[in-house]
Amino acid sequence: MSLSEKTWDSKTDVIDHNGSAGAQYSKVRKITELICEPLETEDYVVQAITEVSPPKWHLAHTTWFFETFILKPYKIGYHPINDAYRYLFNSYYETVGDYFPRHDRGTLSRPTVKEIMSYRRHVDNHMSELLSNIPDKRKADITQRLMVGLNHEQQHQELLLMDIKRNFFANPLRPAYRKNETGKSRHLEMRWAQFEGGLVEIGFEGEGFSFDNETPRHKEWLEPHRIANRLVTNGEYLEFMESGGYENPVYWLSDGWAEMRSQGWNSPLYWDYSDGEWGIFTLSGMQRLDPEEPVSHVSFYEAAAFAKWKGMRLPTEAEWETAFRDSVPSDQDNFMESGIFHPTSPHDRDGNLLQGMGDLWEWTMSPYVPYPGNRPLEGSLGEYNAKFMANQMVLRGGSCVTPRSHIRITYRNFFNPGERWPFTGIRLADDA
Repeated sequence: MSLSEKTWDSKTDVIDHNGSAGAQYSKVRKITELICEPLETEDYVVQAITEVSPPKWHLAHTTWFFETFILKPYKIGYHPINDAYRYLFNSYYETVGDYFPRHDRGTLSRPTVKEIMSYRRHVDNHMSELLSNIPDKRKADITQRLMVGLNHEQQHQELLLMDIKRNFFANPLRPAYRKNETGKSRHLEMRWAQFEGGLVEIGFEGEGFSFDNETPRHKEWLEPHRIANRLVTNGEYLEFMESGGYENPVYWLSDGWAEMRSQGWNSPLYWDYSDGEWGIFTLSGMQRLDPEEPVSHVSFYEAAAFAKWKGMRLPTEAEWETAFRDSVPSDQDNFMESGIFHPTSPHDRDGNLLQGMGDLWEWTMSPYVPYPGNRPLEGSLGEYNAKFMANQMVLRGGSCVTPRSHIRITYRNFFNPGERWPFTGIRLADDA
């Protein structure tokens, strides 16, 4: 099924977090299935690399999450549709029990897509019953777990689009997920925003939802610095490549140099050189490389090497959050709701700092570690973030496949420094 941009927009309006619990739940669940509508049945089981998951696994795992953490402990008389799903669709929760190996998810031809959709209906019906009459003494606990679950499913909406792109790229036919035009690109000179530094506060505080890794709000000291007004473009990155950036170890961290050489990188993921010009694979299929669009699908190692080649560096997450502290996601930003699913050149030529929200997750030079005084959630949900606080780097800002209602300035994403399949980009920084 081919979805027009108008149809997509009409079904993916920003989630109203002031609406009823049942309405929020229903909206998020429907959007996940809308993302899968363009797929053929054969697409649902493909797992091109260990890091991605088949689309039908995402559909099942997000359902398992609500079943495991809300229905089983809080809905009297609830019975699972299949006891084996507890094992098959657990992702990594050791305190819940054993789980099917991540690298083998693509071998699961059964349960079928039809059976997984029945599983979703089963859980949705029971969730609807529970949310329509939440016991007062359980309301706080259920509401907290519901908000974690909804934001968890929104993360998987982004992962679905990331994984579909990687799976389709592995196919020699290079199929298009959904045809779409990105619009006319614009050239914008790179300029710099100056910051005096000093004692700043970062981290989440106040009303609304946040993940446990965003708290507590705390103080950090910043030296004077400057940050680029926009993301690095394809054209600028191509200059790095043509100057021998992938051949000169002086620009690379030791781990990055070893990873780049072992993987045979010589360009960002999804770039392809053919008939004398560079092309790029997108969710709309192969396209000619636009030099004014932000360079995407680069690892932290590549981002850091590019920055060093320029005589600069990446921002820290405290610098990034302080720079964009007054930014709020809007329908003018390039998020999932735009239906483009590809980064675009800046739209606002007069702004001081652009593209902080949407387009691409921006690598920072900050390792993913707990904030001072951080406390993870209690119980099994404490495994959600805290157990990954090693060997990961922080990214900020969201991307063109991030749901707009899911992101905020304090949001801390994290990936292994060698990952390239996420929608990642580069913003430069420097000491003043």
